[in-house]
Amino acid sequence: MIKTPDITIVGGGVIGLLTAREFVNAGATVTLIDKGLLGQESSWAGGGILLPLYPWRQAEAISSLVLQSLRLYPTLANQLIEGTGKDPEWTPCGLLITKNPDFNAAVDWCQRHHIKFETAPAHFFNSLNTDAEQPLWLSDIAQARNPRLVKSLIQDLRNKGVTLQEHCELTDLTLVNNHITRLNTNRGSLPVKQLIISAGAWTGSLFKQLFPEILTYTPQVAPVKGQMLLFDAPPDTLQTMVLDGDQYLIPRRDGKILAGSTVEQTDFNKTTTVAARERLTDFALTLLPALKKAPLLHHWAGLRPGTEQGIPYIDRHPSIANLSINAGHFRNGLVMGPASAQLMVDLLLNRPTAVDPRPYQLNRGGKS
Repeated sequence: MIKTPDITIVGGGVIGLLTAREFVNAGATVTLIDKGLLGQESSWAGGGILLPLYPWRQAEAISSLVLQSLRLYPTLANQLIEGTGKDPEWTPCGLLITKNPDFNAAVDWCQRHHIKFETAPAHFFNSLNTDAEQPLWLSDIAQARNPRLVKSLIQDLRNKGVTLQEHCELTDLTLVNNHITRLNTNRGSLPVKQLIISAGAWTGSLFKQLFPEILTYTPQVAPVKGQMLLFDAPPDTLQTMVLDGDQYLIPRRDGKILAGSTVEQTDFNKTTTVAARERLTDFALTLLPALKKAPLLHHWAGLRPGTEQGIPYIDRHPSIANLSINAGHFRNGLVMGPASAQLMVDLLLNRPTAVDPRPYQLNRGGKS
């Protein structure tokens, strides 16, 4: 007989993994299922900058989760290294933002949220080719190497006894008196106490599949494709992350440099395109001419879970008693992830929350 876990999570991206970790650390038993391989969608495909692009242009609800996550990340990274031996490469290498036409808004945001900033030193531009406009240097901003973060989280959950099921696709469920009792999957039936949907870009379509008769409080999450490149550069070719316009370069510890990214509305199509590769290559080689000597290693695409204004849903479902959602983080799943997981667990365990939960409610814009 299958023992019923306290928490069942659908979706094995970084949000689902972090949520599972937060629950098991609180003493709950957890099962996590994913229709594919764990962490292989947007969590694997993203860049890993631990700050939204131009956060002063984003909704304050995003900043709230970001700032709490920034407080959590150093401890999280250390615990993962100690517990798994796998380094997520949390690296406070700093972020150079070359163009800030809204400089006053940027400074105001940094001052209000105690983010260290200064006018970018001139020597940063010795190796860069760009027309700087009121450049800012945020020296404390870090990155995480998202594939390695995912690997360390998976190992940590295995060490802690979380049940992880890959290639386990949810087909339908049993709903009795607004209470989910069982999940039906391609690998059998699973009993449920509490269900959390964290299925990334697939959350909106999965919700409509599972609850076709429930038209209210449907999360509006849709896929947004992003394409990226990886260059094989020598170590120290670039020592800090650089945001130039709407694109960026991210140096890894081993010297490899990511260039990203596109924002495309193509439904669930993850096909890479020649046009995107050429655009990103031109950007990267123009901004950092040293990359002309670096081989292009890889070109890939991922699907971000897009929502209105990029604000995720983190909430109990208003009409299904044991259903919750933690999804819709758009481009900022890694940087909002620790705080999002903490908030989800706080809500279900009735603990005081570190951030105001109201902006992330399913009914924040009325019934949908």
